[in-house]
Amino acid sequence: MIKYLSGQNLKKNSGKTCLLRVDLNVEQGMPLDSYRLEAVLPTIKLLLKNKVRVVLLSHRGRPDVRDKKQAARDKDALSLLPFAPIFAKKLQTPVAFIEVARLGALKKAVEKSVDHLVLVENLRFFKGEDTNDPSFARELAKCGDFYVNDAFAVSHRANASVCAITKYLPSYAGLLMEKELKNLGDIIDYTKHPFTLIIGGAKISDKVGVIQNFWSAGRREADDVLVGGGPANTFLRAEGMNVIDSLVDGAALPLIKPYLNSKKVHLPSDLKWDKTAILDIGPKTVKEYAAVIKRSRVVVWNGPMGWFERKEFGNGTKGIWKAVLANKKAKVIIGGGETVASLQLVNRGITRTERGMTQKRFRDGLRDIRVGRRIWISTGGGAMLDYLSGKKLPGIESLK
Repeated sequence: MIKYLSGQNLKKNSGKTCLLRVDLNVEQGMPLDSYRLEAVLPTIKLLLKNKVRVVLLSHRGRPDVRDKKQAARDKDALSLLPFAPIFAKKLQTPVAFIEVARLGALKKAVEKSVDHLVLVENLRFFKGEDTNDPSFARELAKCGDFYVNDAFAVSHRANASVCAITKYLPSYAGLLMEKELKNLGDIIDYTKHPFTLIIGGAKISDKVGVIQNFWSAGRREADDVLVGGGPANTFLRAEGMNVIDSLVDGAALPLIKPYLNSKKVHLPSDLKWDKTAILDIGPKTVKEYAAVIKRSRVVVWNGPMGWFERKEFGNGTKGIWKAVLANKKAKVIIGGGETVASLQLVNRGITRTERGMTQKRFRDGLRDIRVGRRIWISTGGGAMLDYLSGKKLPGIESLK
């Protein structure tokens, strides 16, 4: 049974130190003030309000700790230092940044700091993090009194600060983690119909599990699967179409055989090409997909319909967004960094304040928008896909 932070009497932990695992894995070149950063603020605020000292743990990228020259370059490019002033500004409190060469020095550095909010340097600069090393986790655990996992997005990875650490400290799921599990769990346990899956992005091999898990699943079986992007190219190729130079996930061709020629699977009836490559679904397909979405009562979407970063190939994804937002009766789950970023295509015109609306911030280069409570934007891409595929996530299992 998972213990949730929301159900604990935090006043009893006043004066103690919490090791809080968050997800600050923002790609280079992307704005650091991201949706994932915003999403974890409520948990930090709750802990600080109850006079609990918070030590933030995260990783960023995949630094090479074996090659000294590359490690030096990674230390600058993948440091978590730039996040410190962002947290300080948003939470109106000083943030201590701790960088140590050896994990053994971390405990002393945390104890020496007088600030209530501490940010530790990228944990993947240490060899033991990525390998889920128990010794590394044990030393890390000495820096706090209890542990909270609020990083759903990395809970499909068996890292030391996600899994092994729970063996050495009382462990809880944070506020964001609780919301993720509730919203995704509702889809699995209480699916309403018609239920529609929207599959896009680049590869389909990492999404086949979701299709399979909702294919012949009784009362939670998907009624329709709308396919776009690279997955659509792969399906079309499997059905014999010459897609020329379009992106195709060759490894997935054997995996999608059970779903070929099924009436449940909707493939594009028209396409937008850039010379020899398919880069978006066409306007006829957008209308057909929108009609399916309109009658849906549950929608799960992962992956844009095309190369939306190029204006001329963004209409497919934009059309799907408009259809999803127009359906006021459906429960909607959206995940994947690209899918969330593509919301910039329609963020104008949906800022009208309505009763029951809650503001969610998307800082991945987007303006502030408002999304209804019926829509859950998951912070997880791979983690969401694994969870909806029925897989056991190491970070979730370790909390049990």
